[in-house]
Amino acid sequence: MEVKTSLLDNMIGVGDMVLLEPLSEDSFLENLKKRFDHNEIYTYIGSVVISLNPYRSLPIYTPDKVEEYRNRNFYELSPHIYALADEAYRSLRDQDKDQCILITGESGAGKTEASKLVMSYVAAVCGKGQEVNKVKEQLLQSNPVLEAFGNAKTVRNDNSSRFGKYMDIEFDFKGDPLGGVISNYLLEKSRVVKQPRGERNFHIFYQLLSGASDDMLKKLKLERDFSKYNYLSLDSATVSGLDDAANFRTVRNAMQIVGFMEDEMQSVLELVAAVLKLGNLDFKPESRCNGMDESRVKDKNDLKEMCELLGIEQSVLERAFSYRTVEAKMEKVSTTLNVAQAYYARDALAKNLYSRLFSWLVTRINESIRAQAKTRHKVMGVLDIYGFEIFEDNSFEQFIINYCNEKLQQIFIELTLREEQEEYVREGIEWTNIEYFNNAVICDLIENNQNGILAMLDEECLRPGTVTDETFLDKLNTICAEHQHFESRLNKNSKFLNDHSLPHNCFRIQHYAGKVLYRVEGFVDKNNDLLYRDLSQAMYKANHSLIKQLFPEGNPAKVNLKRPPTAGFQFRASVGTLMGNLQTKNPNYIRCIKPNDKKAAHIFTDSLVRHQVRYLGLMENVRVRRAGYAFRQAYEPCLERYKMLCKNTWPHWKGPARQGVEVLMTDLQVPAEEFAYGRSKIFIRNPRTLFFLEEKRKQCLEDLATLIQKIYRGWKCRSHFLLLKKSEIVVAAWYRRYAQQKKYQKIKHSTTVVQSYTRGWQARKLLRELKYQKKCEEAVTTIAAFWHGTQARRELRKLKEEARNKHAVSVIWAGWQGTKARRELRRLKEEARRKHAVAVIWAYWQGLKVRREYRKFFRANAGRKIYNFTIQRIMQKYFLGLKSNLPSMSPIDKSWPARPYSFLEGVHAELRRIFHLWRCKKYRSQFTEEKKAVYEEKLEASELFKDKKALYPSSVSQTFKGDYLEMVKNPKYQKLSSAIDEKILLADVVNKINRANGKSSPRLFLLTKKSVILADQKTGQVKTSLPLPDLSSVSTSTQSDGFFALKLKEGSSSAVKGDFLLSSDHLIEIVTKLHRISSLAADREKLNVDISDEFLVQFKQDKVCVKFIQGSPKNGNSVSCKRKNNRLLEVSVPTSP
Repeated sequence: MEVKTSLLDNMIGVGDMVLLEPLSEDSFLENLKKRFDHNEIYTYIGSVVISLNPYRSLPIYTPDKVEEYRNRNFYELSPHIYALADEAYRSLRDQDKDQCILITGESGAGKTEASKLVMSYVAAVCGKGQEVNKVKEQLLQSNPVLEAFGNAKTVRNDNSSRFGKYMDIEFDFKGDPLGGVISNYLLEKSRVVKQPRGERNFHIFYQLLSGASDDMLKKLKLERDFSKYNYLSLDSATVSGLDDAANFRTVRNAMQIVGFMEDEMQSVLELVAAVLKLGNLDFKPESRCNGMDESRVKDKNDLKEMCELLGIEQSVLERAFSYRTVEAKMEKVSTTLNVAQAYYARDALAKNLYSRLFSWLVTRINESIRAQAKTRHKVMGVLDIYGFEIFEDNSFEQFIINYCNEKLQQIFIELTLREEQEEYVREGIEWTNIEYFNNAVICDLIENNQNGILAMLDEECLRPGTVTDETFLDKLNTICAEHQHFESRLNKNSKFLNDHSLPHNCFRIQHYAGKVLYRVEGFVDKNNDLLYRDLSQAMYKANHSLIKQLFPEGNPAKVNLKRPPTAGFQFRASVGTLMGNLQTKNPNYIRCIKPNDKKAAHIFTDSLVRHQVRYLGLMENVRVRRAGYAFRQAYEPCLERYKMLCKNTWPHWKGPARQGVEVLMTDLQVPAEEFAYGRSKIFIRNPRTLFFLEEKRKQCLEDLATLIQKIYRGWKCRSHFLLLKKSEIVVAAWYRRYAQQKKYQKIKHSTTVVQSYTRGWQARKLLRELKYQKKCEEAVTTIAAFWHGTQARRELRKLKEEARNKHAVSVIWAGWQGTKARRELRRLKEEARRKHAVAVIWAYWQGLKVRREYRKFFRANAGRKIYNFTIQRIMQKYFLGLKSNLPSMSPIDKSWPARPYSFLEGVHAELRRIFHLWRCKKYRSQFTEEKKAVYEEKLEASELFKDKKALYPSSVSQTFKGDYLEMVKNPKYQKLSSAIDEKILLADVVNKINRANGKSSPRLFLLTKKSVILADQKTGQVKTSLPLPDLSSVSTSTQSDGFFALKLKEGSSSAVKGDFLLSSDHLIEIVTKLHRISSLAADREKLNVDISDEFLVQFKQDKVCVKFIQGSPKNGNSVSCKRKNNRLLEVSVPTSP
């Protein structure tokens, strides 16, 4: 059975500030401190979560905690950020309401960590699956990339976000994430060129120098020493607890997961290196003939290396730092820059370069994580932006940040009141107007289109003549003099004339969170945010692909003389868009508070927390929530929690829950003005009433616990007695059984002994009788055996005597026969010896006679002739034998007769070679021209694909047919065949891969000597005709698939829609014929064939990477193709068995 819990159970302090009694700023802080000391860092204000940064790891974010808060009511468990994330996710999934989570607080309060916790919780509770997990991983891995480029170490926070981030996470109807869109606001780009004491530049600079390999640093022309670069502060270069080298590896891995290509990551790092090099440029004055000073670069080595990184001519960039061109209508005026202006131009270029790179990174991440489907999605927005800032020296950045927080406070109050009013109307409770401070007057002071501070600042920036920060302040003193929230030393309102705490160059605005003093120095320059046109044009001339995208205004063909919008105007427009976006979503709030300035655990600084409570407007929020009814709860959980307080409702209430609550409240005699009944909830006006119910419930629970203990103890004693009684019966029964068994065993043993003695006496008597009988039988047998033995020996002696007599006769006879045989053998041998001697003498005599007869016929060289004759006969015999044993006429037959004589070894090998050449010539003479062309194509295919593509071995045995469709014979294609004037060299059906989703559609592929034609398979209508000169290359993979890409030359007429990705079963033949045609054509370049498992194709304006992987696709053993995102097309090839 599930245990029901509540926010009010085991509460340390008060979990919901709405229930705090009495309500004051001191009691508010005391409650926060009490919970903070007990590691309770989360507290509610209604549906708003207050989060205190603990500055240490707490065991409250485990997977078990995720499951504990999953699908639970908001007030069901103790306050936690997971409760808010779960409420927002379930409202989005189940009620189809778009959500937004607004996270605010000052630097170091834990806003970034809070946004990570929200995203990790949503990722943990939503659906699973390969695609869903990939989307979740990309969304989560976008954080390390943005943190590296947008976060920095400050005196208040080691990982402070120096930009505002709003992420819309898109979900489908099941609640599974599909993608997201990130918006960034107001990157603190001034940090690139200058950092306050004790702070660092953005993390990426230190991570690159610490974590990059030596080879990478050499390519980027960088050194690992931080002191070599002017833009990097040295007093805080290393931060304890931050491993820049490990973080660099994490960032690179995250960029790969998000979808960055290797060349894109290299381009980004080159721009980061260029910013570091840019900071090392120093300038010196150089006098001209007209008496004016001109700036020149001192050491051109850094300038040269930066130009090499960006692909810019050194002279072009050097001139941009020395001259400035001003265009007005049809005139151009070129003026020199002095050293101060050159330094200003250098820093402006560095800030713009880094700021635009950061914006490009956000756009590039959005391309990868944006949902592909175009149907309507459910959206959850997460806003992580600067909190209200009050420093000793406040400038333009603080003014813009505080203006944004004023707008967020305005929408917070409006949405909170609207939510309260909607709930009261929904429940049928009468709505009473709530008095609260409306900060619309402060927002109007800043953003009014005519008399607002931002409008006057823009007017000053655009006004001709001398414009300074002092003239801007004079204008504010003139127009805003009577405004109740504006103060200045020179204000016309007399009540401020004696206020000596205001410096002459400052003004003060009374924000909702308190008064803030702003110094006007730098307002005009920071609002202008100008970059000289010469620098923009120099950047556009770079060969670096990314630089051209970052500086489109530098295109000479698109020169715009109109002044670019100011920083204040752009931010006001962005804030307006953000507010409109938030108005359409259901808001959820997380207010982050920093407990101390030391970034240490267990320290709670009252003054610092009090200051944050004031400017976050938390007391105002509590008063708004308590203006009507402080607590509300549905009837079912209310009755379930308090039913034990009334006898009529305990233990079970049979009727409707509302009637049960009414009976309960009547029985407790709660005053009617302290509560109200809604349609589905009971509303309690004062927290004292709730605490009264809780105290009664606590007492009742103690009484119930006592009753339960009493009943349990009685049940336990009775159970113990019954168990003892049952055990006694069992023991007695077992003992009686044991006693009877022992008595039976004793009687049985005695009987067995008597029986054994009786049987032993009988057995011994029988044994004695048997032994006597056996002895008599053995005596008779012995006497008979002796008698028979005597008779046998007598007979044996008689037989032996007879045998001896017969053997003597046989031996004498054998000796006589042997003697006769030996005499006869000697006689025969002697006779044979005489006959052989006669034969030998006769043979010698005959030889002598022949030699005497023929001696007269021979000459002196007879031996040479006999030798030649013998050799001639041997050779004749060799050739006749070779003729009868010749191998077959097949060129691949490697057999050859064996060599009969060793002296013929050379002749034998040469004859074999001559025969093979003659056999090959005879074989070639049988070829027709068509067959010869086919074999030449096979040979060329071998040169292109052998040992390079896994599909090639299976194609060797296949004949290159060419016309697989029989275009002339097939009546279906006769019309198409007649429309083509040239001879069709190849006709086949191929699959054309769709550029958008990776699906395939059949096409007729026709190849002639001049063009490639793609036609519809059903109608035969020509879809595309590609001239062969427009083809630059053909790309295919190394695996056993049939995919190939026809890449078109840039700028050609056929390259409008981009390259073609096709698939065919006759890939080897198609590519070979294309390559052969280009090789034979004298007026065209040879077609390149690229064989790689990863290559780029151009689809319209986008470059898409086609990647081949081995795996087991879902559709069996066939090849599958799928568009993963805007930059990747993945082809899954089955693993060959």
